[in-house]
Amino acid sequence: MNQSEKIEQTILQKITPTLIDRRNLERIIKRVTEQVNKEIKKRRIPARTELVGSTAKDTFLRTTLDVDLFLLFPPETDKQYMADHTLAIGRTILENTEECYAEHPYIRGTYQGYKVELVPCYQIQHASQKLSSVDRTPLHTEYVKKHIKDRQKQEVLLFKQFLHGIGCYGAEASVEGFSGYLCEILIIQFNSFKDLLSRATTWKKGEKLSLLDEKIPDFPEILIVIDPVDPTRNVASAISKETFDRFQKASNAYLKNPSVTFFFPHPPIPWPLEKIQSTVQNQIYHYIGIQVCKPDIIDENLYPQIRKACRNIKTACTNYGFTIYDTTSFVDEKKEMIYLFIKTKKEPISEKQTHMGPPTNLEDHVVKFKEKWKNHPLVIQEPYITDNRWYVDVRREFTDIKAYISHILPTLRLGKHLETMMNAQVRILDGSDLFIDDLIDFWTRYLDEKESWEH
Repeated sequence: MNQSEKIEQTILQKITPTLIDRRNLERIIKRVTEQVNKEIKKRRIPARTELVGSTAKDTFLRTTLDVDLFLLFPPETDKQYMADHTLAIGRTILENTEECYAEHPYIRGTYQGYKVELVPCYQIQHASQKLSSVDRTPLHTEYVKKHIKDRQKQEVLLFKQFLHGIGCYGAEASVEGFSGYLCEILIIQFNSFKDLLSRATTWKKGEKLSLLDEKIPDFPEILIVIDPVDPTRNVASAISKETFDRFQKASNAYLKNPSVTFFFPHPPIPWPLEKIQSTVQNQIYHYIGIQVCKPDIIDENLYPQIRKACRNIKTACTNYGFTIYDTTSFVDEKKEMIYLFIKTKKEPISEKQTHMGPPTNLEDHVVKFKEKWKNHPLVIQEPYITDNRWYVDVRREFTDIKAYISHILPTLRLGKHLETMMNAQVRILDGSDLFIDDLIDFWTRYLDEKESWEH
């Protein structure tokens, strides 16, 4: 047995559910299902229950003993009717409930300490009949149960834990990584965890993979994995470029030098504030932070808005003339705060800005250009010609990026919930305001050049 095989056996001993785990989970599944069915009968609703997800497919990690129970309704059922009854049943039998509204409403909570989700969907025989994306989920469960070999289930566990360890597991908006279903069909295709990593190191941007013999359609995403249940869908659509690159880097590194830390990384030791401050101050960059209260919405709605805010702030600053090297974010769940960070040059930009006008041969446009800037209070030099094109030099109203962000922020599209919170209260952070205890974890991870598995 070589080094990687020894490591993988050790990992499997830690992540494979024990017999006691399985018996306890089966007991919970039975009780939850019985109670849901009792409520269905009591309410006389046309639905049946079906266990889906990793627990149904026997591909669940010991650390994620969750129950995903779907309520399947006839296709002609009213959506609001489905939602109302599912949420009501969840409120009746679950504790610590949270009602979630993404593409579809569902409810999650706990039952005797176990996490449970109740999700309504339409009962369909083929993906082409779907009325919402969740309608495919029972078909996904059925497909994996039919096609996965028993020995491959452990390979799925290894792959899932590997992705957890390197920060690439989960298709949710906060991660933009690999879903559990994607892990399963990749193992079905490549047979083993090790073979999958080996093949992944050769993937190019836009790599196309499929278990089907049909022609693979084009998709805009960085990785394309055709859903064998629905060939019109890319199962890997959630994966971002950052996640794809990190996964490839980790795969290469593990194959060359396997280690337990790929699966269970050591958390980085928090840097002292003095080290953080001196490191930042010795860089050639300047950082601006934006602090805003976290809106009370689910992550699937929050993180796209955070990314939109970062993009639009970067675009606005860049268009004005500032050099932006990076934008990133940090969500402080304990304090319910969001921080957006802009990495730029230390020096303020020039007061003079040159606006390019039309070519000299476009007379109508030239007239409009000259009229626009005639007697303009910010004009430094009247419109002039260079290389057969008109230009004008104007004075910038802002040369300091902090002042510009403060000015422009209320006008930007940042996502409706973030905009609401920023309209209520927002702080622009600069200098020592950025070096606070609440941001130690962020700065440690941001400034540390090591990958998670290298600690």
